[in-house]
Amino acid sequence: MSERTLTRGNGPEPATLDAHRCQEVACGNILRDLYEGLVTETADGTLIPGVAKSWSHSLDERVWQFELRDDARWSNGEPLTAQDFVASLQRALTPQTAAPLAQLLSPIAHGAEIMRGIAEPATLGVIALDAHRLEIRLDRPAPLLDLLALPIAFPVYMPAVARYGAQHARPGNLVGNGAYILSAWTPQASLSLQKNPHFRDADSVHFSRINYIVTEDAVSELKRFRAGDIDLTETLPPQSLSALRAEFGDTLHIDPYLGSFYFGFNLTRAPLQNNLALREALALSIDRDILTRYITCLGEQPAYGLVPPSLRDYQAQSMTSSTLTAAQRESLAQQRFAEAGYSKAQPLSIEIRYNTSTLHRKLALAVAAMWRKLPGLHVTLRNQEWKVFVQERRQRAITQVFRAGWIADYNDALSFLDGFVSDNALNNSGYHDAEFDAFLSAARQLPIGPQRSALLQQAEAKLLRDQALLPIYFYTSKHLLRSGITGFAANPLDHHASRWLSEDASTQTRSAATP
Repeated sequence: MSERTLTRGNGPEPATLDAHRCQEVACGNILRDLYEGLVTETADGTLIPGVAKSWSHSLDERVWQFELRDDARWSNGEPLTAQDFVASLQRALTPQTAAPLAQLLSPIAHGAEIMRGIAEPATLGVIALDAHRLEIRLDRPAPLLDLLALPIAFPVYMPAVARYGAQHARPGNLVGNGAYILSAWTPQASLSLQKNPHFRDADSVHFSRINYIVTEDAVSELKRFRAGDIDLTETLPPQSLSALRAEFGDTLHIDPYLGSFYFGFNLTRAPLQNNLALREALALSIDRDILTRYITCLGEQPAYGLVPPSLRDYQAQSMTSSTLTAAQRESLAQQRFAEAGYSKAQPLSIEIRYNTSTLHRKLALAVAAMWRKLPGLHVTLRNQEWKVFVQERRQRAITQVFRAGWIADYNDALSFLDGFVSDNALNNSGYHDAEFDAFLSAARQLPIGPQRSALLQQAEAKLLRDQALLPIYFYTSKHLLRSGITGFAANPLDHHASRWLSEDASTQTRSAATP
């Protein structure tokens, strides 16, 4: 049979393909092709059995048992067992792994203590009852099935980790259990995957090869789609929605997405540290309607809060300025800027950092123009390649204002708010507030329901009162998909594993000829 190839745009270069160290969309896309968790997702995001063929739980949902498939295999053909999940989940929580999203697994018994280094990994509440039965015990309520579908809970092949260390996630070393195997990685260019013959459902996987193209610039990605070099884009550059629909018709997919775009403030150093009036002035100066109407252009919703309003069973909070007119906000911004101690006589310089992207540059330029209306405010822009940007943003040593955003790991407000907890590894702003932390700590002890939602709403409201971030807009997912490819479905997390995609007979000749 001829090789059937799917070529996908994937945004910036993945920082890693270590499943437990992934914290970005670019690596998550690929990891969902290379691995499968106990639980997985359909094309529309519905949770279904993965490596586990079934599960059961106690009445209080604190004790779960999973029955693994007899035919589960690693990509090298070795059996995948319950003990592999025990070892992998222990690794994900071990401080030495430095997993950015380890906090997601902290509801597992003793998980939080292991993360802090005060308990041994062997005490984790994950037990192999036998080769095909796994038990997971929780210290507190959690949406466990959602969490087990995430890369942080994927099984990693520990012999490769032991032998290669950080290099275990490179071509030739990476042993996965998903529909595909990593075959090549050319830095800043592309990654290639080959179909995994040992995948439990290999017969249903249509494409035998997946090419992921590094497409840091959305304009270039669109040109490559027009030229027929890419079958599925990761995103689209800002331009007229009506023009896109006229040109691309049904190949254009724009859908709701559980994601927020915002600017972060470095709250650990001057001038933004301990200056609420300044942060408020900067937030009030931005006209989000203009940004979404003329810059992003593709259905994004202006944001005055962190959590998207479309989130399940949650009443999203908003800054009080959301009810003001543009003129009222501009006037109040001038007042707050003066209260912060700045004027033409006492000027201030602010830098906006962003990772390389046409859209990010346009947004930064527009925001800078809005801020320069404040008397005495000088704004500079600095763009950086993704890996450098992420590293410097995390260090907090030199940033002032930085491009940020969050895509929900799962359909829950906690997924957005957790990143601002004082000791969270992803707290790039350095926000530290005992009341906010207490709201989230209390919410974690409660099952899904009104009481828990109320605590999360109080936490978001506190975050916004403190102006710990500068919300800009809520994302939409936007893709172009080559005509003839089927199986693509909208889902709120924008996860599109390649195993669900196929093509009708009329397009298979083209695919077979793809280099």
